Amino acid sequence: MFRRYRRLRKNPAIRSMVRETVLNEEDFIYPLFVVEGNNIKKEIRSLPGNFHWSVDRLCELMDDIIRTGIKGIMIFGIPNYKDDLGSGAYDDEGIVQKAVREIKRIAPDMWVITDVCMCEYTSHGHCGIVVDNDVDNDETLKYIAKIALSHAQAGADMVAPSDMMDGRVGAIRSILDENNYKDVSIMAYSAKYSSAFYGPFREAADSCPEFGDRKSYQMDPANSREAMLEIQEDIDEGADIIMIKPALSYLDIIKMARDKFDNTIAAYSVSGEFAMIKAAVALGDIDEKSIVLETLTSIKRAGANIIITYHAMDAAKWIRRT
Repeated sequence: MFRRYRRLRKNPAIRSMVRETVLNEEDFIYPLFVVEGNNIKKEIRSLPGNFHWSVDRLCELMDDIIRTGIKGIMIFGIPNYKDDLGSGAYDDEGIVQKAVREIKRIAPDMWVITDVCMCEYTSHGHCGIVVDNDVDNDETLKYIAKIALSHAQAGADMVAPSDMMDGRVGAIRSILDENNYKDVSIMAYSAKYSSAFYGPFREAADSCPEFGDRKSYQMDPANSREAMLEIQEDIDEGADIIMIKPALSYLDIIKMARDKFDNTIAAYSVSGEFAMIKAAVALGDIDEKSIVLETLTSIKRAGANIIITYHAMDAAKWIRRT
């Protein structure tokens, strides 16, 4: 006698009752790009429906985000000035610092996460201090820690180091604790792969490297066991949340991490994933709502507790209307 699995698929009521993975708007973090200047809301060509925002217009964006029920945002800053030391990244009047203060003024209960890296701020476009055409790991740690501290001082709830320098989580935890920011948490880009899926982001953040690439510090896409070592190291150094990036081509890494670690896991559904869906939608080949929700469900099903996605606001609205 065979089993009749279709009995529990008969109509929407029973399907919703037995559904194993359910998306909620609280699952999402929305990434946003902030630029210097005034009265700027400029659509990002490579990320349709996403914009460069000036600080003075963040109020209207935050109103939209709050209405969707999303509880967290991640801030990326694009400065006017770059130098070899990425000094704008740790300037008290830097673009991220100003954005954090303004968002906390507008929406004090919003969970504000800041991307901690140097690539948007360095003239060479690499994620650290370059010595003899190579990123010096240990020298970079000093600057990454300074950036994280400046974000905490501006009011960030959580800092998210994305540089992939060895030892960065420990360096950040130490400087935060030493300066009485023990309650500021760390979301570590623990398994950040050197991926071709970052292309649209690099245009949006103006962060392409001037020479070479980032393969000496971001992970080889062919490796999975190494990701577990990176994650364990970040946990040992004090990470509160671990992140896998990108998400969709690395669902196996998310699943491996979920099976191995009890920590909260975030996954970053990156710009290339978003852009591919938008391109197929523009051609009329796929239904946007259906494929976005299916994609995000797959990321959560693999084991992510939190999903960082450019689809966040649309997905939250769709979920609420479903």
